Amino acid sequence: MIAIDWGTSSFRACLLGPDGAVRERLASARGIMAVPDRQFAASLREAIGPWLARGETRVLMAGMIGSRQGWQEAPYLPCPAGAAELARALVALAFDWAELRLVPGLATRDDAGIAEVMRGEETQIAGAVARGEVPASGLVCLPGTHAKWARLDCDGRILGFATHMTGEVFAALRGHTILGRMMREAPHDPPAFAAGLARAGQPGGLLHHLFGVRAEALAGRIGEEAGASYLSGILIGHEVRAALAEAGTAEVLLIGEAALAARYAEAIAALGGRTRLAAPDAAAAGLFAIGRAG
Repeated sequence: MIAIDWGTSSFRACLLGPDGAVRERLASARGIMAVPDRQFAASLREAIGPWLARGETRVLMAGMIGSRQGWQEAPYLPCPAGAAELARALVALAFDWAELRLVPGLATRDDAGIAEVMRGEETQIAGAVARGEVPASGLVCLPGTHAKWARLDCDGRILGFATHMTGEVFAALRGHTILGRMMREAPHDPPAFAAGLARAGQPGGLLHHLFGVRAEALAGRIGEEAGASYLSGILIGHEVRAALAEAGTAEVLLIGEAALAARYAEAIAALGGRTRLAAPDAAAAGLFAIGRAG
């Protein structure tokens, strides 16, 4: 089987063996927004053509390729849902060279009745469930541009989730506000990040804390090399406090890139929680689990 995670800005594909092990992989920056004139079929054939030529006949895709901006919209599946429910809701696509299916995203509502959606993360979570990585708390966090916090039942189904636009807000503040003028490209600064985490726990609220990034720089208390890490600490600190206020200080499974996950682990630990990091290739493992359940 060929497992594909096709997002807004990236394309990742894995050739899986009968046991789900990754035999070969490829990745590119050709996300859905980089495909000209919506020529998704041609782009896909170009990318995985050598695998198809070797006789692979089954392709399963997840991510933004199933959004309105992608190949075809795969309707959101309501929670609770896991691999079995996702498998029953796969969307078939016309593709002359293989059997091609899309994994739908998930939808829910928060306690106030406001809509929540995810597309792609449900597949990564299914992979973690299949590998037995989810802690007894059933709490999973996927850091990123739009960080997701999901709650799972004992059967590995996603009961509900919440989204925090932490990564996107960080990028916008750093790149398009006066705060960014107080920062310089520099490696991650752990003490500055820790200071930002601590600030997130103080009175005043997020908007007041954000202006403090500028004021502290003007006062000479934060250097240009530390500003981005301090800002990151404030934003992640506010996110983690809000998430754990609802879920409690339980063990959290982190699924994502190791460096960013480490910052979330630090924030969670500061609030009394514990973390574990999922193994790589969660999306491929999830696609294999969904494909096997189908």
